[in-house]
Amino acid sequence: MSDVPTKIQTWQMVRPWSKNRETGEKIPGELVRTEIPVPELSPGEVLVEVAGCGVCHTDLSYFYFGVPTVSKPPMTLGHEISGRVVAGDAAWMGKEVIIPAVMPCNDCPICASGRGNRCLAQKMPGNSIGIYGGFASHIPVPAADLCEVATRGDMPLENLAIVADAVTTPYQAAMRGSLEKGDRVIVTGAAGGVGSYMVQVAKALGAETVIGIDIDEEKLNSAKKYGADFVINSKGKSPKDIKGAFKALCKENGLPHNYGWKVFEVTGVKAGQEIALSLLSFVGKLVVVGFSVANIEYNISKLMAFDAEMIGTWGCLPAYYPKVLEMVLDGRIQVRPLTETRPMSTIAATFEDAHKGRLTKRVVLVPDF
Repeated sequence: MSDVPTKIQTWQMVRPWSKNRETGEKIPGELVRTEIPVPELSPGEVLVEVAGCGVCHTDLSYFYFGVPTVSKPPMTLGHEISGRVVAGDAAWMGKEVIIPAVMPCNDCPICASGRGNRCLAQKMPGNSIGIYGGFASHIPVPAADLCEVATRGDMPLENLAIVADAVTTPYQAAMRGSLEKGDRVIVTGAAGGVGSYMVQVAKALGAETVIGIDIDEEKLNSAKKYGADFVINSKGKSPKDIKGAFKALCKENGLPHNYGWKVFEVTGVKAGQEIALSLLSFVGKLVVVGFSVANIEYNISKLMAFDAEMIGTWGCLPAYYPKVLEMVLDGRIQVRPLTETRPMSTIAATFEDAHKGRLTKRVVLVPDF
């Protein structure tokens, strides 16, 4: 176990991208390597030495698209974290852990109702735990909801960082959508970092048919290796075009096209959301996983006519993490083939690669301070 540091080495977001209000000119964001003091830990808190932190679309939303963080810059982004406890609560000392991306207060009516993943007092690394996030050497966090990695075989601890969001968020979405064995599932954004795991989670939970929709042919072919029974390339196509392609695919394979499908929208972009809405039909469900700042027009009376449901989902209950970790470690959900590790010092270039759509795998940044 490493010695307890007095300073946390970190890559701070000094400012996000913005626009000059007068000229409209884009002002680049800035990430700066610096160090900050290790705070005094309160009872029930621990200091985790970061093994790896995944780069998520949410980080890009904060950095490039002006989505505000609760804690204001300068602060450290990063919420997909695995690591080792090096200080604090004695019961956790030396243990390998995954830090939930959202940690509820466990003491409010929302938490008591079983919906603690959307607790209004929740703590989220890289957003609402002060200035602390996962793109750093260490992070202080509450210990109550940590997920212990008691055994992991030959799985690198840093690879398990993505369990904190990319894998658990789809699991929570599946629970919100009451996904059951034998269900028929559509995933819009099936080739993305979260969408690829939405496909895997759906199949692991017993979905009979999974159809993946996305714009990247190579990644869609990869999705077929990890649970997608059929794929549709939506590049350059309208929602009407996709609806037609979906209907033809269903007819060709003896599947109903107009009832009973559960649609998981994972793109977080307007086009993907419009496609997902176009595919919601009789007694179906649409679960919205991806976030977008775009406004979407939809006739909500269709929900009445279809007797359909539209559901939002946020993060994942920490109580689900051990189950998801078990599915990863026993191979029902594959992470290693879809994960790439890079030194944390490449953070600026990696953000730009992710922003430009140049990544083919989920990137986990490993501290190299």
